[in-house]
Amino acid sequence: MAEHNQLPNQAQQLAIRNHTAEIAALKPQLLTGLKSLDLTLNDQQVELILGYVGLLHKWGAVYNLTAIRLPHEILVHHVFDCLGIVKPVLAQIEPTAQVLDVGSGAGLPAVMLALACPAMTVVAVDAVAKKTAFIQQVALQLALSNLSAQHQRVERLVSAHYDLIVSRAFSSLNDFVAGTRLALKPGGRWLAMKGKVPEEEIRDLPKNVHIQTIQSLHIPSLDAERCLIWMTSVSDQ
Repeated sequence: MAEHNQLPNQAQQLAIRNHTAEIAALKPQLLTGLKSLDLTLNDQQVELILGYVGLLHKWGAVYNLTAIRLPHEILVHHVFDCLGIVKPVLAQIEPTAQVLDVGSGAGLPAVMLALACPAMTVVAVDAVAKKTAFIQQVALQLALSNLSAQHQRVERLVSAHYDLIVSRAFSSLNDFVAGTRLALKPGGRWLAMKGKVPEEEIRDLPKNVHIQTIQSLHIPSLDAERCLIWMTSVSDQ
């Protein structure tokens, strides 16, 4: 996590000052959600999360980034849903890890990982140019130097750079691992964010993919099942 005495730079100060009243009013719910998730973030990180909500609320409808448009729904369905993976991720990988988010969409979970884990290097990949452009704008306006975005198909990622490759409802487990295998470092892990445990998808996985563990998640204010599927390559066992 970031140091609690870290001062926001000029870009971050501007993002914080530009909260609308509707966005600023979400702060108590955000703080309650962080407590429920057992996450300790500093004041700057909290304000930048609200800044992201504001950016997605402003541009989401214009560029069709997400079907969820209301700020309080963005907070629960997107922000809390993605912050829910932070502690499990930090329990599995180093805080300085190289992380790839495939099919990132509006930068989820990439933005939340970059915000909550500033020592990580997070790369978001999506095949839709307007989505990666939005993520780059978020990184610029919130001054997240550890976040970047690439406009390309995941199948073209062939350099084994990443300690963790994550996806959020991106594809089937089989397509996820098949499309990103060459981007995973030896000893690296895949992490699939799912709703219900996808039993059929698990059965369809090739024999050279090992299910390391399946974690159930409780997301604050969200009445829906969530789980994390951790996978490794059998050749790394």
